[in-house]
Amino acid sequence: MKIATFNINGIKARAEALVDWLREAEPDVVCLQEIKSTDDTFPHEIFDGLGYTIATHGQKSFNGVAILSRLGLEDVVCGLPGEDEQARWIEATVVGRRAVRICGLYLPNGNPAPGPKYDYKLAWMERMRTRVQELLHAEEPVVFAGDYNIIPQDVDAAKPEQWREDALALPESRAAFRRIVNLGLTDALRARTTAPGQYTFWDYQAGAWPRNNGIRIDHLLLSPQAADLLRDLGVDKEIRGRDKPSDHVPVWIDLDA
Repeated sequence: MKIATFNINGIKARAEALVDWLREAEPDVVCLQEIKSTDDTFPHEIFDGLGYTIATHGQKSFNGVAILSRLGLEDVVCGLPGEDEQARWIEATVVGRRAVRICGLYLPNGNPAPGPKYDYKLAWMERMRTRVQELLHAEEPVVFAGDYNIIPQDVDAAKPEQWREDALALPESRAAFRRIVNLGLTDALRARTTAPGQYTFWDYQAGAWPRNNGIRIDHLLLSPQAADLLRDLGVDKEIRGRDKPSDHVPVWIDLDA
């Protein structure tokens, strides 16, 4: 089962590029972030003929998450427990040779920090930690895939000094991320490689892409049962150099499921 996460940065603006990538990469499941579309305006028609079932948790002009699956979707849940006006979480079960719970997320950016946006980020992460705990109790394969807006370590940035005061890399942000991972999750990419230069985002500004001034903020965290099924992982970096790209690129895993 090939599962990918991709912050598309506007589904309507990147529709053609997304369809091209889907045809090339052929993922079974895709978690999309920043669709920037309400549920009723999501362009389902662009996926006609590709064989994907689609579940969305949208919001006008901002945020928004979706799951696309060629294996169907069961028990779809939108939003973390608790009140939240922002569309940032969606989960569903996908059944291949075995069932896998897929959680797609778009974690708050948190800037400027300190401030109410940063407080919201940390509070949201605590709500996520609670939900992760609940899902782990079932002792089943679970994948938490999305744009976490967290640079876990300095090795995950080409120029870590540029991010010292940013909400993506503040000590409190990294500590909150570790509290989630330390529940028993596996960072899929770091399970495959400890090498530097594994970036998933390059800003549109200041020539970040040609200079490879990137950061790693798109992660797939796996429950122990999902980690046992991990066969392969990839970052489709070349997508960033195409016409009208997102500032993120797809990250994918292959599970024996």
